[in-house]
Amino acid sequence: MTKLVEYFFSIGSPWSYVGLDAFVDIATKYDVVIKPYLTTVVEENGGIFSRNRPEIRRAYWTRDLQRWARVRHKKLLLENRPELGDPTPASLFVIAAYLDKKDWIGVSRVLQHAFWSEARDIGKPDVREAIVTAAGFDGASLLRRQADDDVQNKWTADRVHARDSGVFGFPTYRYDDEIYWGQDNLPFLERHLGGDRP
Repeated sequence: MTKLVEYFFSIGSPWSYVGLDAFVDIATKYDVVIKPYLTTVVEENGGIFSRNRPEIRRAYWTRDLQRWARVRHKKLLLENRPELGDPTPASLFVIAAYLDKKDWIGVSRVLQHAFWSEARDIGKPDVREAIVTAAGFDGASLLRRQADDDVQNKWTADRVHARDSGVFGFPTYRYDDEIYWGQDNLPFLERHLGGDRP
């Protein structure tokens, strides 16, 4: 029987970036179909943007992120970052790739790497087009597609589905009606996929 995991994530979430490859490895191991849902922090469900947390919690969050980045072999540029725009519009490239049955994981990976490891402003259409084109994707096509109705409708529907599924932060994985929040919960998801349902 095919295993399906709903994957809720945000291009602007460093935790989504840190955990992406580990999740893909698990999905490959267990022959999982990944269904992506892209959105931003779901405040209605209690999600809190990092910028709205107390400074002492932000400091811990940053340190913990750095520790996990080392474990996952990801380079994060967190300090002395230039002022960048909102990375959220890059989600539309990923959605377009997914709807067109292209390598949406690869598109996600290069855009998140550019934003979190290189501090590039993927909120700008020309910047993200250049990034994905350099990685071997059809950047011009993705740029054209981002305004299409099906892409925009999925972006809107993804947020509704995330809210209604009880998602508040990223990444979140949903399998067999069980929710796992955070890439640090991947071991629990893997156990579940292996037959050990909580």
